Amino acid sequence: MTGADALLDVKDLQVHFGAGGGLFSRSKDGPVKAVDGVSFSIRRGETLGLVGESGCGKSTTGRAVLHLVRPTGGSVDFAGQNLSDLDERGLRAARRQMQMVFQDPYASLNPRMTVGEAIAEPIRVHRIRTGAADVRRRVDELLEMVGLGARFASRYPHEFSGGQRQRIGIARALAVEPSFVVCDEPVSALDVSIQAQVINLLKDLQKDLGLTYLFIAHGLAVVKHISSRVAVMYLGKIVEVAPAADLYTAPAHPYTRSLLSAIPIPNPAVERKRRRIILRGEIPSPINPPAGCRFHTRCPIAIEKCALREPPLEGPPGGHQVACWRAEETAPAQDCLPPLSTLPNGSDTLQG
Repeated sequence: MTGADALLDVKDLQVHFGAGGGLFSRSKDGPVKAVDGVSFSIRRGETLGLVGESGCGKSTTGRAVLHLVRPTGGSVDFAGQNLSDLDERGLRAARRQMQMVFQDPYASLNPRMTVGEAIAEPIRVHRIRTGAADVRRRVDELLEMVGLGARFASRYPHEFSGGQRQRIGIARALAVEPSFVVCDEPVSALDVSIQAQVINLLKDLQKDLGLTYLFIAHGLAVVKHISSRVAVMYLGKIVEVAPAADLYTAPAHPYTRSLLSAIPIPNPAVERKRRRIILRGEIPSPINPPAGCRFHTRCPIAIEKCALREPPLEGPPGGHQVACWRAEETAPAQDCLPPLSTLPNGSDTLQG
């Protein structure tokens, strides 16, 4: 994929906390390298799933893309415009096209504002509609769009369930008519059946409104249902990115294989026969990550070279890319992978 093809083009993104000399600087231990050289592109209308364990830097990546967290280095180009080149006024204008759906919908809503007021606020700030009647009509449209209805506008956030609050968060994100939305673990706090409903809603909205998503999640099972492509992140780095079907049927990185082996199969007979890949040790500290490949301290197929040199992310742009010195030497152990039939294609509708 070339930069000209992409709505979002991220190159060598870095977010290091405590790098300066302020109150929270880690002058003794060095900065926390939360994101350390991440590059990816997203075409208009597609969904890139970003997956990794807690603390790997995926949520920080999402916030840095929107410049809610200022990058330490690298660049974020949106619609051909480098966001780092913009002043506050220009960045505010760009953010109208770039919104976020947060993990905790209750924390993202003001408990003292009605749902209608919360959704109307960005409409007024960005002057999407003028006049109280026009704003109210738009609020009603958005509530209908996310499956709630205009009658809910006068209620407060505490009166809703978690799934309903997430629908309200989605409506608020869509209030400024964005083209790109970062979904930061939007279903991780919800029951499985409610997760399915919210994911189906996001898919329907993408189809109807032509939205582009960066969908961040903890596990590979969730992103499979919505992603066009999937990127796997480990300790501040992307270790593998591929079209969803390729990544789930032929994962090339040992970390991706371990994540896939952890997905439960709703068939006890098949599950008993499947081999799990159990990673040894703990995730290293992002303050002092390992030299060479950052995964080598936990990797079951690591060799001496892995500890000495960092593997580049190699592969065709927009195709299957992997950062592993042994990717071509080792074939995925098929007895570890969940059958594809247990993981519906991105075009399928989840049941729930």
